Amino acid sequence: MLTSTICAAVSAAGLGIALLTAYRKRFLAAARIAAYALVPIGLVMTGVIDWVKDLVFKPSVWVGFGVLALSAVLFMITRAVERRGGGTRKERRAAAAQQRAATAPAASAPSLGQAPARPAAAAAEPKKGRAAGGGEDFSDIEAILKKHGI
Repeated sequence: MLTSTICAAVSAAGLGIALLTAYRKRFLAAARIAAYALVPIGLVMTGVIDWVKDLVFKPSVWVGFGVLALSAVLFMITRAVERRGGGTRKERRAAAAQQRAATAPAASAPSLGQAPARPAAAAAEPKKGRAAGGGEDFSDIEAILKKHGI
């Protein structure tokens, strides 16, 4: 009953402020204030205030929140242990066996063959091509720098 009276008083005060704001010809702000002012009385009329009051002032509700928090902490701990490689010994052995089976035994051995030798003339031509391409890039950069006076 007291919460209903307080909410009604807050709504009445808010509507009074909205009327003063409308008197100053600030209608948009007055409408917004009136909307906020009607919220507490609407919550009382729908019964939400009584539900919140029961939620806040009952010790069994707080014990329930404590149990939910404990559950969340246990979930986080088990996930952290699982990510660090925890679990049973059988699970770790099975995972290690799958990993060994997934890689080919000869995959880690280095190749023993040598790269084929390239002729000297063929090796020199790509360098000239790269230098010519690079020179064009530098000329573009030089032109940009000269344009900006650098």
